[in-house]
Amino acid sequence: MSEDNKLNLELNAETAKGSYSNLAIVSHSPSEFVVDFAKVLPAMPKAIVSERIIMAPENAKRLLMALTENVQKYEAEFGPIVFKTPKEDGMIPPIPFGSPKGLA
Repeated sequence: MSEDNKLNLELNAETAKGSYSNLAIVSHSPSEFVVDFAKVLPAMPKAIVSERIIMAPENAKRLLMALTENVQKYEAEFGPIVFKTPKEDGMIPPIPFGSPKGLA
């Protein structure tokens, strides 16, 4: 982005506090992607969705590219991110709530 096209963002104090999530559920339709961010806590009967982000497919792709770039930078500085798949970790994968399944 050039100096002339610089985007000015405002971050209020409440939003700056952030919101913790250890689970993201992604679904899509022909016109939008929906990402639900949730918390799965021990001894809690269900995950609590704290944020739902709805975006156009083009912006979802931009997010994918930005996350890919940032994960690569993180791993270059701190080493590989190691994780277990939900199956390896003993977690039950989230049940789709009538939304279309993602195709990969």
